[in-house]
Amino acid sequence: MVKTRSTEGIGDLLREWRQRRRMSQLHLALEAGISQRHLSFVESGRSAPSREMVLHLSDCLSMPLRQRNRLLLAAGYAPSFSERSLDDPALKPAMDAVQLVLNGHAPNPALAIDRHWTMIAANTAIMPFLEGVRNADLLRPPVNVLRLSLHPEGLAPCILNLEAWRAHALERLRALNDRYADPELAALEKELAAYPTRNTGPQPRPDEAERIAIPLRLRLGGEDLSFITTTTVFGTPLDVSLSELAIESFFPTDAATAAYLRRLQDKSS
Repeated sequence: MVKTRSTEGIGDLLREWRQRRRMSQLHLALEAGISQRHLSFVESGRSAPSREMVLHLSDCLSMPLRQRNRLLLAAGYAPSFSERSLDDPALKPAMDAVQLVLNGHAPNPALAIDRHWTMIAANTAIMPFLEGVRNADLLRPPVNVLRLSLHPEGLAPCILNLEAWRAHALERLRALNDRYADPELAALEKELAAYPTRNTGPQPRPDEAERIAIPLRLRLGGEDLSFITTTTVFGTPLDVSLSELAIESFFPTDAATAAYLRRLQDKSS
């Protein structure tokens, strides 16, 4: 077995993720089918787990692939999961599938993002969202979708239900940071939470969409639009980069929004 060096100890890292998942030693031991004493010895450094045990514990903790590699390195083993660039030829079938989903979602907007909410790709229906952005720097690659949407010189002035959408976005970001334990996500959350809020004036009357999900309500082109979103991820990725890729798809919640998107598509065709 190939051994590698890591400045992290597996015991501390395992304990960190166990606590992050709000699991006691006994709970994790029962999930893993080992004794609490064995797990305690691993966390204290008195016992060196096998590669198979490291992967088993990471599975019980539902750790992302990136963090599973980190745990393996901490235990002295080589990473198990590849991390390719998204333009690597090996990932071409997957990236072609992403583009197919994006294009097929038209006339509704859709975009692909990485774990930091950086825009990787988008369909042409996303362009009207960007026309109201006042700060051109927000549109220079790499474009962070959350920063673009909540920045006071980004989409924020166009969002009718800004407070509700901002709270929803920050909650999603907190959940992602809890899952990935990523310092860049933590810094992004801190940045977005510090953006000034604004008095949005009279709030739009609740519509049917708000009975099932928090909609994104925008005023674009002189029209009030309403969307709900879905997130699509690859089901069984074995590559770190692919596991962190997601597609955000926007769906109109009313006939007026659907008609607006169809008109835009007709103009561009």
